[in-house]
Amino acid sequence: MTRTLWVVPVVLSVVLLDACGSSPTASFYTLNPDAALVPMVPTKPVHVVVSPVTIPGLVDRPQFVTRVGNNQVALDEFARWGEPLKGNIARAIAGDLATLLGSDRVSVFDTGQDAADTWRVRVDVMRFDAVPGEAVTIEALWSVVPPGKSIPVVGKSLVRQQMDGHGNDALVSAGDRALGAVSREIAAAIQAGVAQ
Repeated sequence: MTRTLWVVPVVLSVVLLDACGSSPTASFYTLNPDAALVPMVPTKPVHVVVSPVTIPGLVDRPQFVTRVGNNQVALDEFARWGEPLKGNIARAIAGDLATLLGSDRVSVFDTGQDAADTWRVRVDVMRFDAVPGEAVTIEALWSVVPPGKSIPVVGKSLVRQQMDGHGNDALVSAGDRALGAVSREIAAAIQAGVAQ
């Protein structure tokens, strides 16, 4: 009888450890430049620095934040950004601009060199909403300061990109495409300035 009582706690411990080992693990994601972008009408390669990018405090966290109602959001503890979102957005936009402008001189890092030839891009993401299975909406105010000038060209982009399916991969892909659309508008402003 005593032997049976001793075996029960051991079996329960093994079952509990097994249950703990099968708990969900977090998945990590990054935004990337939009792979569908093609270069615009060729211009001379330009030097562009994308910095800074600001984002709402609501989404400035590792977890995915999705909208589940007009005034309600949900945090997903198991779907996380692989790096701070504002830095990831800046890198995605820089990659998009490099493709669109046909330039390998687009970066998020300002070296201070060639300051007289550098276009400076600032982006203030006012809204980064994701509705699972539906769309990602990005509203951004942006400014482009041409080389040697102090007055920026300013613009506002409002993009709603449908998700191609359900799940986090579809959400991130829609985010890539939405940022690509914002980047197209920024690139058009830069090209118009280069043409003057």
